[in-house]
Amino acid sequence: MKLAGLKYLENAHDESIWAVTWVPATDVRPALLLTGSLDETVRLWRPDELTPQGTNTGHCLGVVSVAAHPSGVIAASASLDSFVRVFDVDTNATISTLEAPPSEVWNMQFDPKGTILAVAGGGSASVKLWDTATWQLIATLVVPRPEVPKPSDKVGTGKFVLSVAWSPDGKRLACGCMDGTISVFDVGRTKFLHHLEGHFMPVRSLVYSPVEPRLLFSASDDAHIHIYDAEGKTLIGAMSGHASWVLSVDVSPDGAAVATGSSDRTVRLWDLSMRAAVQTMSNHTDQVWGVAFRPPGGTGVRAGRLASVSDDKSVSLYDYS
Repeated sequence: MKLAGLKYLENAHDESIWAVTWVPATDVRPALLLTGSLDETVRLWRPDELTPQGTNTGHCLGVVSVAAHPSGVIAASASLDSFVRVFDVDTNATISTLEAPPSEVWNMQFDPKGTILAVAGGGSASVKLWDTATWQLIATLVVPRPEVPKPSDKVGTGKFVLSVAWSPDGKRLACGCMDGTISVFDVGRTKFLHHLEGHFMPVRSLVYSPVEPRLLFSASDDAHIHIYDAEGKTLIGAMSGHASWVLSVDVSPDGAAVATGSSDRTVRLWDLSMRAAVQTMSNHTDQVWGVAFRPPGGTGVRAGRLASVSDDKSVSLYDYS
């Protein structure tokens, strides 16, 4: 497996780019790349040449997360202004605006069926679930504190939820916290199941394997990537090699590799059978906030694609084979 640099776009935004995802292909267009920046805009890009497809404004502070509906028709952006804007990908029309208290909107993700948007709730130590038919809040999953406080826990401080990930069947939701714990919920019963331990610094990114639905990958400021059996509550592997915080992790559609972005300015490709980094890409000149594999599907799509975004305002596109 390898990555080959395909396109590097400088100054894709006016400020740091903190968020990236792919909008799935529809019957009428290919998959698009979606980026969100501290310049308060969300931008759409054509997938091979990184030509601009559209710019969305509407936030009054930086955009910290973007999410795409599995249909490819709608997407959402979350900002430091505490609003989530849901919009039509092709017309940019606002479908709904979801409001939250300050510092309560971080990472977010649509469930695999597209019926729920999960939003990591920051300082409220919770994840909010929004119904995508009505855009009403349907549940709040509250992260309990571990029974044994960690040395890093200051007395009286609640958890801070940074990241969320849905299992491939949509029955489980995992969320990563500032103190390094990962919490797993049964969404149907809105019930906390268990914590996954092992990290001692913020867990900024989580992703389930599309091939092995129990496998959960986590990226942490402790410079490690962990592999968990999320059902069995066990840490089954750890991968290290980054020189600093691991800010983002994504798993390839074939489930054979993960990509990570780090504050050491590199993107790494990891072979899961070897549990080792097989390639390091050094296109970026500042920390890499996001990596995202293109989902399979769409007419004429053969090659895999990986995108990365950085504080250096650039977007990088790679062939994955």
